[in-house]
Amino acid sequence: MGGRDLPLTATRDSLFPPPDVVAIADGAVLLSGFAEPLAEDLVLTVGRVAASAPFRHLVTPGGYRMSVAMTNCGTAGWVSDRTGYRYTATDPETGRPWPAMPSLIADLAARAAAAAGFDTYAADACLINRYAPGSRLSLHQDRNERDAAMPIVSVSLGLPATFLFGGLRRADRPRRIGLRHGDVVVWGGPARYAFHGVAPVADDEHPLTGRCRLNLTLRRAL
Repeated sequence: MGGRDLPLTATRDSLFPPPDVVAIADGAVLLSGFAEPLAEDLVLTVGRVAASAPFRHLVTPGGYRMSVAMTNCGTAGWVSDRTGYRYTATDPETGRPWPAMPSLIADLAARAAAAAGFDTYAADACLINRYAPGSRLSLHQDRNERDAAMPIVSVSLGLPATFLFGGLRRADRPRRIGLRHGDVVVWGGPARYAFHGVAPVADDEHPLTGRCRLNLTLRRAL
């Protein structure tokens, strides 16, 4: 793994003590600090993905430029433009396949899903969002995936953020959940189509990411 070597006696299992599981809703949990042991390697891995598929600000079907910069890795990548939201096998900017999903990310997602009660999880798409101070993500549902039986796994790195987690209707008032570096949120089952978003990120600096927050959202898209 990049960034540092594990002690000879360490195993991948030993990096993950029993998680601190906080229930958010039926089918949704917060795993506090779950990804923190791998945070340095995850940030380096994101950098390698972005070197192949650079971050960019997508445009919504309504013509609005998103404040969050995005890229993808995996078999499929999520994109948005004036024609709609969808998954593509290739990067529209380069015409090349998206970078393969690193095993570090795929393994972490599978472990987090299992810790949340969702076994046999295998993501094929990882959307990576980069939030600068002031960036936000409005309430939305993840509905473009073919396999809704698989949960969504969301990994937070860098600056803290306020996660907005609502109900199955846009009008449902969302809970405000503080997310810190290394936190992972998993939602599926009854919560799979819950509206969710991120409040504007406050200006600050993090030792690993600088003045930004990184978020990895893993899904089974195809």
